[in-house]
Amino acid sequence: MTQPYKKVALIGLGLIASSMFWAMKRGSVAETVSGYARSPESRETARRIGLCDEVCESAAEAVKDADLIVLAVPVGAMGAVAKEIEPHLKAGATVTDVGSVKETVIEAVGPHIPDGVHFVPAHPMAGTEHSGPESGFATLFDNRWCLIVPAEGSEDEAVVRLESYWQELGANTERMEVAHHDLVCAVVSHVPHLIAYTMVGVADDLRRVSDQEVIKFSAAGFRDFTRIAASDPTMWRDVFLTNKQATIEILGRFTEELMALQRAIRTGDGEQLHAYFTHTRAIRRGILDAGQDTDAPDFGRAKVDR
Repeated sequence: MTQPYKKVALIGLGLIASSMFWAMKRGSVAETVSGYARSPESRETARRIGLCDEVCESAAEAVKDADLIVLAVPVGAMGAVAKEIEPHLKAGATVTDVGSVKETVIEAVGPHIPDGVHFVPAHPMAGTEHSGPESGFATLFDNRWCLIVPAEGSEDEAVVRLESYWQELGANTERMEVAHHDLVCAVVSHVPHLIAYTMVGVADDLRRVSDQEVIKFSAAGFRDFTRIAASDPTMWRDVFLTNKQATIEILGRFTEELMALQRAIRTGDGEQLHAYFTHTRAIRRGILDAGQDTDAPDFGRAKVDR
């Protein structure tokens, strides 16, 4: 097995970065992994559990001599982090990120990539509702997709090298254009999260007048909403603030579909409802057939194996 990068620096030590570390160690993908988290508590936790070969006290220290620098912070913070590490990046290094929005990240980070350093944005399509240094596990990326979203000027050799790295972590890779990436993620991730947050908020309003029955008698559908809505609030605040256009476009389409279903229910159009639900059921089957989820109890998410 090859090692695409000798030293990897993880800036931010939450779910994605910690899972990257355990996956790297599982496969001996890098010789050395340094890490930095803004919170002293997170750095102390990382040291306690053996996360990273070296936990540094600054981002500048972490990126010293690194061949790959991974920005694993909320998308709203990436520009400031890139500016901080800019003077400390070595020639020939590659800077990447793991954010679920690309256009605004490229706009924020790109100006702080010095000549001789590569910038190849990426987005692993994997995660859980948990966050923090202790949330990661080595198998998170196995058979999941990591989207490689080259910025203008990204050299093909650097892109191929990053693809090889993610494949070594267990992921499938696919290249995608920037604007298309943001629209796809609005469909498959951003708007579903917004709907989950909204539904849980509506249920909480109802709970106040129903003696907590919403919580007490929650069925699986609502429990799934609460799992999604438990995701990191800072990360998701930044996602919606930085992917406004695509999110609003998909919300508009969602509203149209919702109104059509509302009309079918009001008019008693059972044929339309049955046809619609049959179609959506087939989409779920397609996801299972593609190996992107399991129909096991709790979707197989109850067991976390580092």
